[in-house]
Amino acid sequence: MVTFPNTSLSDIIELKNMSQTYDGGKTFIIKDFNLLVEDKPNQGQFVVLLGPSGCGKSTILRYIAGLQTPTTGEILLNGKHRTEADRIGMVFQQYSSFPWLSVLDNVALGLKYRGVSKKERNAKAMEMIQIVGLDGHHKKYAQYPTLSGGQLQRVAIARSLLVNNKVILMDEPFGALDTNTRLKMQDFLIGVWEKVHPTIVLVTHDISEAVYLGDDIYIMSNAPSKISEHIRVDLPFDRDKEIKRDSRFVDLVFYIEDRMMSLSV
Repeated sequence: MVTFPNTSLSDIIELKNMSQTYDGGKTFIIKDFNLLVEDKPNQGQFVVLLGPSGCGKSTILRYIAGLQTPTTGEILLNGKHRTEADRIGMVFQQYSSFPWLSVLDNVALGLKYRGVSKKERNAKAMEMIQIVGLDGHHKKYAQYPTLSGGQLQRVAIARSLLVNNKVILMDEPFGALDTNTRLKMQDFLIGVWEKVHPTIVLVTHDISEAVYLGDDIYIMSNAPSKISEHIRVDLPFDRDKEIKRDSRFVDLVFYIEDRMMSLSV
C-alpha cells in the first residue's frame, strides 16, 4: 500500500478515499483511492498516472477537473474542498478546440466566460500563445488541416494555462499524434514547464514517455483500482532526448514495463 506522508510543502491536490461505482455498489471501478500532490513553488512537477486500460486513470483526472463527482471521497485543492468556483484546465486526446473560433478566441474562451473584458483577455491569451510557440497563428481557425495536430494540442495547452497556470491535467494528450510529432510535443511540453512551472498531472500508456517527462509515477492497479506503486524518477532535473540513452532511463522503463505486465496477468 502506498502512503503519502505530509512534508513542509503545501498540498496542491489531495484525493481522499475515492470510490466509484455505477451499479449501486455491486462493482467498483475505483475503491479507497488516495493521492497527494504537493506544491513545488517556482519549480512545478510532472505527476504521471499509469495503469491498465479501464482502471480509472481518466476518471481521476475528471475528479480533479470537476467534470465528475465520485460516489464517495473527498477532493481537496490547495488544502480546501473543491468547489464549482475552482477552475483547472484539461487537455484531452481528442482535439477540443472550437473549429469556428480563431486560435486567439479559443485560448481566451475561459476568461470570456468569467466576464473578463475583451481587451484584457486577448492580451493574456496572446501571452500564452507566445509561450506555446503559436506566434503568428492567432488569427487562424483552430481546425485541421489549417493547424497541425501538434499545433491544435498547443492551443489546448495554452487555454488550460490561461484557466489555471498552476495545474494542468492531460489525458493522453499526444495519443492521436504520429510518432515524430509526439516526440517533438514531449520536448515542447518540457519547454512550457520550464517557462511556467505548473504542476502537470499526465495520464499516458507510453512508459518511455512517462519516464522522460515524469518526476513521480504512480501505477494504478486493476479495478477496483488504487495506487499500487509509487516510483520516483531519479533522473537529472533538466532533460533532453539524450537522457533516453542513459542506462538508468532504460532500467526504469524496463522495471515499469515488468510491473505493468504483472498487473495484466
